[in-house]
Amino acid sequence: MNDWKSLSHVRWDCKFHLVFISKYRQRKIYGEVRDKIGGIIRDLCQQKGVELLEGHAMPDHIHLLLSIPPKFSVANTVGFIKGKSAIRIHREILGTKRMTGLSFWATGYCVSTVGLDEARIKKYIKEQDKSAKE
Repeated sequence: MNDWKSLSHVRWDCKFHLVFISKYRQRKIYGEVRDKIGGIIRDLCQQKGVELLEGHAMPDHIHLLLSIPPKFSVANTVGFIKGKSAIRIHREILGTKRMTGLSFWATGYCVSTVGLDEARIKKYIKEQDKSAKE
């Protein structure tokens, strides 16, 4: 219980493994775009009060290990991160001028609770490139 966090009336350790895919599973996440997307997601997590414990980007999807406070729902947090990151990706990276209807991520996401096996999930996320080549 050393790494448990607390709010005024709760002690918690809520970690989630999330996977987002790009729209139409297009291979858009590479090179400089990959680095900038990482920075955007880190900024949004910090802004929302969510801790980004681990992250890894593949050409068509990203894996995130997030510690989300119990005052936020997972769906709300994912909606915020996906929505705001899509807008920033279009504005900052892709140079899109219009302001509405911007989408980068596919609808939906994959989520699983980590529980007390955080080290195994971190290892899985870090080794994504190795497992993709096999």
